[in-house]
Amino acid sequence: MRRFRPATAGVVTVVAALTSCGDDEPAGSDPEPVTIEITVEDGTVEPSGELVDVAVGQPIELVVKADSSGELHVHSDPEQDLEYAEGTTTLPLTIDKPGVVDIESHDPEQVIVRLEVE
Repeated sequence: MRRFRPATAGVVTVVAALTSCGDDEPAGSDPEPVTIEITVEDGTVEPSGELVDVAVGQPIELVVKADSSGELHVHSDPEQDLEYAEGTTTLPLTIDKPGVVDIESHDPEQVIVRLEVE
């Protein structure tokens, strides 16, 4: 049995080293933001119900290009209303709880994006 102990100890060391290096982000760095482009033009909004994967706490930038001012409603906890102006507006957003979060407009009434937060 003794001859297997050194091999087992070596495997445990390699597994421990691999799991400690599993992060893609260097320690102390901020994750890259997810950018979602939204177009509001002539009473229509794009995208329409697109599913976007994001991580809990990951920064999100909603870049709204609009021909008139308006508001987006975020069904997060707590819920949020984000106003945008005519032209291009970048709205920062972070979701701190896992789940599916809908972002919608009320004029027109539609779900724009569904965030799957993991």
